Amino acid sequence: MANQQPYDDKALRTNIRLLKLLLAKVLKTDASPKISSIVEQLQRQFAALQRDGNSSRRQQLLDSLKNLPADIQNEVIRAFSMYFSLLNIAEESTNLHQRRRQAEKNKHFWRGSFHDTLLNLQRSGVGIVELQVLLNDLRYMPVMTAHPTEAKRRAVRGALRNFFLSFDKLDDPRVKGYFRQVVMDRLHSQIQLLWKTDEVRAHGMNVLDEIDAGLYYFPLSLFQATAQVYRNFHRALLDVYGNEAAAIKVPNFISFGSWIGGDRDGNPNVKPETTALALRLQTQTVLQEYINRVDTLREQISHSYGLCQPTPAFLQSLDDDRELLGDASIPLERSCRQEPYRHKLTLMKYRLEMALSRISQRIEQINGPTDIHAYASATMFLADLNLIHTSLISHGDQAVADLELLDLIRLAETFGFHLMQLDVRQESSRHSDAVAEIFSLALDIDYQALDETQRLQLLGEAIAAPGSLSYDDILLSDATRETLEVFQVMANMRSEIGHDCFSRYVISMTHVASHVMEVMLLASQTGLAGRIGGRWYCHIGVSPLFETIEDLSHIDAVLRNLLAQPVYRSLLQAYDQRQEVMLGYSDSCKDGGILASAWGLYRAQQQVMAISDSEDIPCRLFHGRGGTIGRGGGPTHEAILAQPPATVRGQIKFTEQGEVLFYRYNNMETAVYELTMGVTGLIKASASLVQPVEADKPEALTIMNELSGIGERSYRQLTEHTPGFLDYFYETTPVAEIGQLNIGSRPSHRKKQDRSKNSVRAIAWVFAWAQSRQTFPAWYGIGSSLESWCAGKPDRLHTLRELYRQWPFFRNLLSNAQMALCKSDMNIAQEYAALCVDQEVGKRVHALIAAEHRRCVDWILEIAENEKLLAENPELAASLHRRNDYLGPLNFMQADLLRAVRQAEDNDQGSLAMKPLLRTINAIAAGMRNTG
Repeated sequence: MANQQPYDDKALRTNIRLLKLLLAKVLKTDASPKISSIVEQLQRQFAALQRDGNSSRRQQLLDSLKNLPADIQNEVIRAFSMYFSLLNIAEESTNLHQRRRQAEKNKHFWRGSFHDTLLNLQRSGVGIVELQVLLNDLRYMPVMTAHPTEAKRRAVRGALRNFFLSFDKLDDPRVKGYFRQVVMDRLHSQIQLLWKTDEVRAHGMNVLDEIDAGLYYFPLSLFQATAQVYRNFHRALLDVYGNEAAAIKVPNFISFGSWIGGDRDGNPNVKPETTALALRLQTQTVLQEYINRVDTLREQISHSYGLCQPTPAFLQSLDDDRELLGDASIPLERSCRQEPYRHKLTLMKYRLEMALSRISQRIEQINGPTDIHAYASATMFLADLNLIHTSLISHGDQAVADLELLDLIRLAETFGFHLMQLDVRQESSRHSDAVAEIFSLALDIDYQALDETQRLQLLGEAIAAPGSLSYDDILLSDATRETLEVFQVMANMRSEIGHDCFSRYVISMTHVASHVMEVMLLASQTGLAGRIGGRWYCHIGVSPLFETIEDLSHIDAVLRNLLAQPVYRSLLQAYDQRQEVMLGYSDSCKDGGILASAWGLYRAQQQVMAISDSEDIPCRLFHGRGGTIGRGGGPTHEAILAQPPATVRGQIKFTEQGEVLFYRYNNMETAVYELTMGVTGLIKASASLVQPVEADKPEALTIMNELSGIGERSYRQLTEHTPGFLDYFYETTPVAEIGQLNIGSRPSHRKKQDRSKNSVRAIAWVFAWAQSRQTFPAWYGIGSSLESWCAGKPDRLHTLRELYRQWPFFRNLLSNAQMALCKSDMNIAQEYAALCVDQEVGKRVHALIAAEHRRCVDWILEIAENEKLLAENPELAASLHRRNDYLGPLNFMQADLLRAVRQAEDNDQGSLAMKPLLRTINAIAAGMRNTG
């Protein structure tokens, strides 16, 4: 493993030099004259400090920073931030061009492409029959979460997108001479624009802003990227399986979800009306896209009567439309009566516009007449598209039918009229309180005094007996009334938007089976579930969320108890869908550390699927991942492959948020790549559907069990039993100041004034540690566990090396830890440690983190048999190295600004330092390519 091919980044280095020259040129004309040279001076001084760690080098850097006037310091921070934004674009663009060149030279494309994946399946014996079985169960479901952590303003994201498009043109060999200079001039002007656009939000984000932020990526990239992914898959299918591919039906295997506007756990700003607004805005977005695409098709498919013969079904549908629209069709069809498809598409566009007008009125809360001309559902719209497609094929025009029309069919199948399936999330105690109040009013029963068995029996009886709970709504508390209103909104929106507009009701902090049954009871109160005439019905799926280490250990008991309830089994059968179980990566890692979290999640997945098999109920796992390693992040392809064997089974659902959305979806080309890598990872991990897969070795499970226990004890010793640790957290990181970035509507703590580890949100926890270059949530405990397990037993090192080579889970765990270790810098962290009010606490806690960092590095290198971290991923290693010399000066500035803000909180000096401090948070996040 130590012998790696040298990484050639010549093209990237050329692009970076070009962008640095352009940035320097802008800085000379639009900033203070010496800003560019100051930035390079600070970078060189920090690089020299990194090389020898000499105290005089440190003092030289500190003197340079101390002598910066406030206005110059502000511009220096912004220049660093700009550099990182341009560097990100250079890396993304160069990688894209390399993939393009690979595609031109070799149809196998890159590792992880559709062609590569299908070819490997075919070679392993998967024929078209087996492939169809696999595809029928395939579902890739990224879910945009309700707490985005993207530090960039939308204006900045848009400007960066425009810059990427211009920069991309430089790779075109036809762009030479005058035309190249035109592009260079445009790039210069776009950097000027970025420089003059404030990257720090002046106002806080509300939930509407968050909804808008999530919708932003669909017209920007995801509509086109989704269509392109299906095109690429079909092309690869034909390449690999040849004529046999014609027998394969490719179902829709991508669907998008959202928590934005549905996640009310810990966010008092998400109201029932917010959920309705989110779905209506989603519908508005997708209808606008359909209208634009139908308009384009109307201009393209210009077949005339006499030169083609449409099918009778198509002609009948045209007559039906004209009859439905009546006089409204006369002005619409005046210019297209000669062309049947233009005629049909014109009427379809009108019906879409009426549907858009209807939803816009509801968004604006305008009461208007119901327009019978509007499409009532996506199913009707899709039926019309398929009629056109079939008719075109009938007279020999499949080549035309399979272009933009087929793209639109794929999009309509994927997005419907809802765009994304909305999940609703609430914390379990809210439901328990509401149910207790209802039972008290309706039956005078003290629900809270009952044990779990009694609660389950009472809940089952109440759900099975319609109308058994009678109470006066006016007597309900505001909290309970609001909880019930959420279920009413779900019922209303299913009727208004479509039955597919919701995915699951997620219960955070699920501890017992009754927490799920409580939600079913509340749903029954609004007609979403119950029994009529002896027949069960259910229009809501519930996903219990297991978050903490303790909760993960209770999954088996909770699920088996839940599925043992006859009423719940009847409801699940009526819902006619699989049981979904959500696993929380963020809180489990914050709770017990990366080893306990990763291993607890791994075992939990095995348990869920074992229950699924024994109970004969299909299950799907919903992974609550964040952007960083400490919150379950990392490359999606590798993460999917690292799941336990035979647990993925064709379907995977996972959360995406903040900077992850920006880096994956802000450019269409990158979105295609990311979706492709996710889907191919899913296909590979789902091979168990059609062929036997090798199970984990029992000795590997035993070893991980032991390592996990040691790692958890080490992590808890630091975070729960080290005196002054929480003071260290709040005093040496910008956790308090992050809240002033205005990057989300949800509070950073579950409870105000509660500074405990349980109260602080996982996003704020990880974000703050990353800013101070102490990314220990992603690796703390790994070094201690490896060292302890191998102590005095040299043969165990050989065993761990074998695990690293052969077990995807263990390899992925240590690979992700390497990336996080590279982003840590214990010397920089020492600058933050000096901010501790109690200097002894600062030194002691920092020493513990630094010692574990050294242990982690040493032991991971021993096991991977490499001389340096990320030796097996030279591209990532080079990227992190490029950033480090520019991150360092920012960290020194941030530590000093934190000191200034906290020492002068009650005077103008503190407020003057706050704006540049917030800029450093943005800049460091851009440099490390992640926030929370």
